[in-house]
Amino acid sequence: MTNLEVLNETPLTMAELKGKLEDIKKRDKELNERAQKTQDYLNKFVKLKEKEALKLKDEVTNLKIPRLKDKHIIKIIDVVPKDMDSLKLIFSAENITIKQEDLQRILDTIK
Repeated sequence: MTNLEVLNETPLTMAELKGKLEDIKKRDKELNERAQKTQDYLNKFVKLKEKEALKLKDEVTNLKIPRLKDKHIIKIIDVVPKDMDSLKLIFSAENITIKQEDLQRILDTIK
């Protein structure tokens, strides 16, 4: 078996992943079992269209909140929290502190 080298990693929103799977399905006519299960999951739980997710990603990124990384922004877009408690839950497992006013700016942007 050959060794694969990861050149870079870029987090994707679930909406972006759904779009990429649809492109693969068009190209290959059908998905393998794992990709099909992933597509079924995404069809059930994705709340935004790909363009909406990308626009929201740009808007949250442009807030320029310190210590907020791409992986956090992606998780915010995937979950689309409605209130402050839901937003805080996203960061509960991370070793990151974000000011209350920055959290409010994120919520205002999502709405």
